[in-house]
Amino acid sequence: MNTFRQRLVPYALLGPGLIWLTIFFVIPMYYMLELSLKTGSLEAGFQMTWAFSNYTDAISQYSTQFWRAFYYAGIASFFCLLIGYPLAYAIAFKAGRWKNLMLFAVVAPFFTTYLIRTVAWKTILDDSSPVVSILKTLHIVPPDGRVLATSAAVIAGLTYNFLPFMVLPLFAALERLDRRLLEAGNDLYATSPQTFWRVTLPLTMPGIVAGVLLTFIPAAGDYVNVIFLGGTSQAMIGNVIQSKYLVVNDYPDAAALSFTLLAIILVALIIYIKFAGTSALMGEEEEAH
Repeated sequence: MNTFRQRLVPYALLGPGLIWLTIFFVIPMYYMLELSLKTGSLEAGFQMTWAFSNYTDAISQYSTQFWRAFYYAGIASFFCLLIGYPLAYAIAFKAGRWKNLMLFAVVAPFFTTYLIRTVAWKTILDDSSPVVSILKTLHIVPPDGRVLATSAAVIAGLTYNFLPFMVLPLFAALERLDRRLLEAGNDLYATSPQTFWRVTLPLTMPGIVAGVLLTFIPAAGDYVNVIFLGGTSQAMIGNVIQSKYLVVNDYPDAAALSFTLLAIILVALIIYIKFAGTSALMGEEEEAH
């Protein structure tokens, strides 16, 4: 009897999560998939016609927006990693008694909504803002140039909004790093850069992989930053989907675009995991060379 109960424990623990995922993910995804194969209009109703052409049309008509979404998300993820790794390293190794305060500073933006944070950046990058004036004084921006409504503004907004998603997993990976390995590297006469490249960086690869995934995936589907910081020429695939759902009311095309975006991200994720290795994703420590 006790053995039977012990066997039920894992299923009981999984139960709430599985029920939640079934109700709020699997069932909506099923209806979305069904909707993506229909044709019609909101007034006349949508009929199941197995319109697989919705998918081919989604790729052929909006390939530019797909490409721009992945390009912007990739650049933003790169900048997040470039900024986030030194920041997480400093918090983990150098902050001392200021560690908790610096961690709070990283998560503090979450106390305001995503929308308000993006609107704040619109004010910062406005033509009459001091930031833009300084950039023009330094000749980084031409005298008659703009920062707002450019691809740079959209990428800056994505980088700012998703930076904490990069810093937190990197900090967790650095925090649980066995410091004795670093001391062993120094004892073997390795310089600080050699210790970093051959010990610290490989052992924190799980944090890098997790951070890139947490940053890239939501950034690729984002549409808020383009609305406030970009323009029509910077539209990403998220803006097309938002317009199809809320403006044009073309639900089948919107559903087909959403599933196409999901499929592309899944394929990219599988390739990424294949390249990075499952050990890097799951946090298994690789042997330090």
